[in-house]
Amino acid sequence: MIGRSSEWSEPTRAGKVKRSKRASDIAGFEAFCLSDSPYEDSELAPPAAEAILAKSLEKQSTAEGSLRVGIAADHGGFELKEVLSAALRRSGVEILDLGAFSMNLGDDYPDFVIPLATAVASGQISRGVALCGSGVGASIAANKIAGARAGLIHDLFSARQGVEDDDMNIICLGGRVTRPALALDLVEAFLAARFSGMERHKRRLAKIKAIEDHQPC
Repeated sequence: MIGRSSEWSEPTRAGKVKRSKRASDIAGFEAFCLSDSPYEDSELAPPAAEAILAKSLEKQSTAEGSLRVGIAADHGGFELKEVLSAALRRSGVEILDLGAFSMNLGDDYPDFVIPLATAVASGQISRGVALCGSGVGASIAANKIAGARAGLIHDLFSARQGVEDDDMNIICLGGRVTRPALALDLVEAFLAARFSGMERHKRRLAKIKAIEDHQPC
């Protein structure tokens, strides 16, 4: 568990030294990490979060046309998939549901995640949300498809930075380890983020593409 540093929590007695923005950001991040849910002890309920999501995606949808997001899950992520799909639809996001369509404890995540990753890589959908019990299997399966760049995400920084730096196009979440309120926040950050296009990031992605194309890096 992250402990709070005294140098962040209290100003000096003289009051002449203010907390830096970075210290403030870190303190806020600590508070987020110490909370089971970003909505605990807050007036911000999930319906309000959906409104925030809709607002954050409004500019993207206008610029790029209707945002089309695919979502897929096995039995381990099925319940979270249903919650996220409903929330995203209420926020105006077009959802392509690739299953599972019912709870089946005997189903297998590759049967749902591979079609999702294929649709993202081919450009049929803009982004993907892949779910299983832990998110690990979903990320392994999705990354077998050339052009799919999937990341297993547990925090808001990675949800945004994975897109900005690594052009992540599929977010993987664990239905058994991520609460719905946090999952919605992570998907919001993922969908609102943009690849920076900076040269160093393009260079690194080109090396990954070379591996996919069976070419020397």
